[in-house]
Formats: sequence, C-alpha cells, structure tokens
Amino acid sequence: MANVTDLQAKYSKLAQEYSKLRAQNQVLKKAVVDEQANSNSMKEQLKQRDQSLRKQEQEMDSLSFRNQQLAKRVELLQEELAASEATRGKRGKSGRGNRRVLHTQSVFDEDLQKKIEENERLHIQFYEADEQHKRQEAELRTRLAELEKDATEHQAVVDGITSKYGETIERLQSDKARLEVRKSHTLERESKECRMRTDECQQQLRRCQSELNRHMKQSSSVIQEKVPFNDTKFSDYNSLNVPSHNRRHQLKSRDVAGQALSFIQDLVAALLNFHSYTEQRVHIYPRDSSIEPISPLNQKFSQYLHENAAYVRPLEDSFLQLYQSITEDTVTVLETVVKLKIFADNFSSYTHFLLRILPYQLKSLEEECEAPLCTAALTLKNQELQCDIKSVTSVFEKLQSYINLLALPSVRQDAMPQTSTSAVFTQLAACLHSLHDAIKEMSKHYNQKGNIEQELPTVTEKLCTTTECLLGSLGSLTISTGKSVPYKEALSNRRVLTSSTESREGLAQQVQQSLDKIGRLEQEKEHWLLEAQLGKVRLEKESQRIADLEAQLAAALGQSPSSQTALCLSEQAGDEESREKLIKTHYMARVGELTTQLQISDSKAVHFHSECRALAKRLTIAEKSRETLSEEVKHANQNVTRLQDELTTTKRSYEDQLSMMSDHLCSMNETLSKQREEIDTLKLGSKGNTKKNKGR
Repeated sequence: MANVTDLQAKYSKLAQEYSKLRAQNQVLKKAVVDEQANSNSMKEQLKQRDQSLRKQEQEMDSLSFRNQQLAKRVELLQEELAASEATRGKRGKSGRGNRRVLHTQSVFDEDLQKKIEENERLHIQFYEADEQHKRQEAELRTRLAELEKDATEHQAVVDGITSKYGETIERLQSDKARLEVRKSHTLERESKECRMRTDECQQQLRRCQSELNRHMKQSSSVIQEKVPFNDTKFSDYNSLNVPSHNRRHQLKSRDVAGQALSFIQDLVAALLNFHSYTEQRVHIYPRDSSIEPISPLNQKFSQYLHENAAYVRPLEDSFLQLYQSITEDTVTVLETVVKLKIFADNFSSYTHFLLRILPYQLKSLEEECEAPLCTAALTLKNQELQCDIKSVTSVFEKLQSYINLLALPSVRQDAMPQTSTSAVFTQLAACLHSLHDAIKEMSKHYNQKGNIEQELPTVTEKLCTTTECLLGSLGSLTISTGKSVPYKEALSNRRVLTSSTESREGLAQQVQQSLDKIGRLEQEKEHWLLEAQLGKVRLEKESQRIADLEAQLAAALGQSPSSQTALCLSEQAGDEESREKLIKTHYMARVGELTTQLQISDSKAVHFHSECRALAKRLTIAEKSRETLSEEVKHANQNVTRLQDELTTTKRSYEDQLSMMSDHLCSMNETLSKQREEIDTLKLGSKGNTKKNKGR
C-alpha cells in the first residue's frame, strides 16, 4: 500500500508538471500563431507593394512611350521648320504666307514647351515614387526576415516541448500501468481476505440461526402450553388493546418534553448564529467582498449558508407541536406520538443540509490555506477544523438514524420491539455526549485559530469582530449541547424546579406589593419631612415666645390685659408669616432643583441633536460613497464579464488548436507506424530473397 501511495503521489506530481507544460505550450502556441498572423499580414502588405510597383512600372512604360512619340514629333517639327526656312526665300513673295508660317511655328513651339515641362514633371514623380517604393520594400523585407527568424525559433521551441510532452505522456502511461497492476494485486489480496471473513461470518450466522431456532421452538412450546389466547399474534387484534393511563407518567413525559424543547430552542438559536456568522466570515476572509469578488466556491457556499434558517427553524416549530400534543389527558407512548415523525423528517432535512455544505466547508478551509499569508500553524488548525466538521456531521447522521428509529412506531406499530427502546435511548444519549465533545473540540480549535489570525499583519477589525461572534456562537452551541444530564440528576432538578415554580407566583405578588408599599412610603416620607421641618421651626418659635412671655411677666406685672392680648395676636401673625416663608423657601429650593435638571436635560438634548446632525451628514456621505462604489462595482463586473468572455473565446480557440495539433500528431504517428510496418515487411521480403538466393 505504501508503494501504491508513493506511485499515486508521483503520478499527481507528474500530472501537475504536465499541466504546467501544457499551459506553457499553449502560451507558445499563441505566440507562434500571433507571429504567423503578423507574417501573413506582412506578406500581404508586400504583395500589395509589388502590385503598386508593377502598376507604377506600367505607368512609367506608358510615359516613356509617350515621350518617344513626342520626341519623334519634335524631330518632325524641326525638320518641317528647317524645310520652311530653306524655302522661305523662295516663297517670300507674299507677306501673307510668311505670317502664316510664323504663326504655325509659334504654336508648335508652345506645344513643345508644354510637353517638355510635363515630361520633366512626370520624370520627377516617377523618381520619387521609385525611391519610396525601394525604401519601403527594404524595410518590409527586413521585417519579414526578422519575423521568419522568430517563427523558426518558436517552431523549434514548440517542437521541443512537443517531444518533451511525448516523453512525459509515455512515462505517465507506464506509471499508470504499473499503478493499475499493483492496485489489482492489492484488490485481489483484499478480496481473498474478504472471502475469508465472509466464510467466518457465514459460520457465525449459521450458529446464530441454529440458536435462534432452538429458542423459538422452546418459546413456542411454552406459549402453546401456558397461554390460552394470544391477541398480540395478529396486528388487527393487537391494535384494539387500550394502553393503561398513568397521570404521573403523563406529567413526567410532558416535563421531559419541556426540557427537550428548551434544549432544542437553545440548539436552534446557536446553530442559526453559527451558520450566519460563518456566512459573514466567508465574505470577509480570505477575500473581502467589499474590495474584490470572492471565489465561485465561496459564493456557492455563502448561498447555501444563507438558506440555513429554512432547515433550522422547522426543528423548533415541529418539536413545539410535539410538546403541545403531550397533555395530561392523552396517553404518551412511541406509538401515539405522531408529531415525532414530523420532527424526525425535519431533522433529516437539516442533516442533508449539513451533508450538502460539508464539501464546500472543507474546500473553503483549503482555500484559506492557499492564501499568501497563511502560516504553517494556521494551516494545521484548518486541517484540525476539517476533521472536527466531519466529526460533527457524522454525529448528526447518527442522531438522525436513532430519531428515525424512535419515530417508526408512530407509523408502523410493529416496526420496533419494545425491548429495543431502552437501547435506542441509550445510544441517543451517547450520541448527544459525542456531539458535545465534537463541538467542544471545534470551539477550542476555532479559538486557537482566531488567536493566530490576530497576529497576522493584514487582519482587519471586521474579521476580528466576526471571529469573536463566531466563537460566541460556538460557545453557546457547546453549552446547549452539554445539557443532556443523567436521569437521577434530572429528577432532583425537576423537584427543585417544581418547588420553585409553585412559589414563583407568590414571590412575584409579594415583590409587586413591596414595590407599591415602597412608593407610598416615599411619598409619606416627603410629606413628613416637610412637616418635621415646620414643626421644628414652630417649636423654636414657641420656645422663644414662652421665654419672652416669662421675661415680660417677670419684668412688667402691672400691664393691662388688653395689651397682653394684642401682644399674643401679633406673635401669632409672626408665626403664620414664618411658616409661609418656610414653605416658600422649600418650594423655591425644589423649583431650583427642577430648573437644574431641566438645564441638564436641555444640554443633553442639544448634544444629542448635534450628534444626530453629524450622523446624518456621515450617513449622506456614506450613501454617496456607496453609490459611487456601486457604480465602480458595476463597471468592474462588466469588465470581469467581458474578460471572462474573452478568456472563454481564447480558451476555446486554444483548445481547438490543441485538438488540431493532437489530431495531426495522431495522423503522423499512424503514418510512421505504417511506414515502419512497410519497412519491416520489405526487410522480411529482402531476407527471404537472400535466403532463396543462397539456397540456389
């Protein structure tokens, strides 16, 4: 197996090298094609230049022909002129004839001068066009030579890479053949071991069958001898049996269902937070979606995570319906709890959801490991998290199996015997403990990963906040999964909870009464404080007045009764005024306190108003920046779409070219093989002829 593993690793390495060489080959092919296109365009330009040159040569020939004609005509005119001069003396009798000859000569001279000037101009144009054509032809020939040289070099590189590809393909094919041979040997050995184990299992099965037959015969004999009428033999009769109603059992069942409902509600809340924060993290790391688009894999993973509520919420709703169906008047057994099947179906849907997102979670962690700043420690934690996620998913699958087993009797009464119920509940509790341990490990590894990520130089505050929220949701998930307590401890907690529930309403009433009493006492306290202050002042006044009266009585015993009465009235008026002043002073102090509180409230309101205005301005700026960024994102998406289209077109063209080259190579290989066969045939024929000649 170790050799097979090494060969597989070697094969994967060779495949990677092959993919790299194939990419290089595609680049070189593109360069060769481009150079060929440039060469073809240059050849086309050169062809056009040759055509223009031939056209100009034809024009030059026509001009030369016309020049010769003009030269001949000039010679004829000169000859006619000489003849006319020779015969001028003879024909000088008439002056009218001389004037006609002179006029004809002047016309011929002007025509000759125009033709000479036109001929000179045409010669100049032809010379300039010829020089320009020669210069352009030299440049094009130089460029064509350079392009042919580059094309030759590229073709040599392509030939080298093609030969190298052939060697690599042959080596890979030989390695693949060796690997398949070793794999076949390994499979044969494993099949032999499986056959041996199958034989052993068949022997054990035969022993178990014989033992079961013996027990069945013994039980049948006992039933026939001891049981006169067995109505459980037929399902129709057995369905008519009415189960016994136990109110205590119903209360206990409802209490257990209530505890399970609380556990499910906490679990649902924790799962919702965990999936939501995982979705936020996918949009932040390893690529921030606000800066650059995330990978297609993470986009698909985020899309699936966004649908988590559709699978998690029904767990709480269906179990709430199950809890509401359990009352004191009903009989609660597995055969009568119909709502348990709905909960089992919803739990199966959530488990399928976990299985669907499992490969995306693993690939997302692998993508984090491929980030440039991912350290070895962070890679190790990601690998540990991959194992933890697999463990949690497998535990949920086991829970799904046991919950479906518990829901079967409500659909089919004879689906599961009653003796197996306790074993199913035991395994269910063990699975819950395993779930708690798996989530606890995952939380620990996520915490360690978060600490390592905080040490990275490129970590952002948004990533730290999301990681803290994710760790909080994992903590809640760990706490909620750790609530499956043993049965005895649950009973003791139930007694305490029952006693606490009974006294809760009385305590709430006492607390409300105490609060009302405290409010009334506060009001009375204010009133009696004011009365005490007034009484104290009155007491001081009365004491002072008594002291003054005693002093006056001791000093002036001879005064009249009317003067004493007036003195008493004046003192009573002074007491009323002092009481009014005291009340006024108290209310003025109270007004001052309220004024101070009002000023503080006004200052806070002004402060809050200014903050609101600042926040409104920031919101406006943020909206503008958001619109700008949206436009930029739109343009960027358009550019990405355009580039993707171009990439698709280029990729398709390269693939077509590669397929054409592959077909060409195949045809060349077939041709070579045919030639080799012909050569071998000719060699064999020549050997046969040689032997015949020797025999002769």
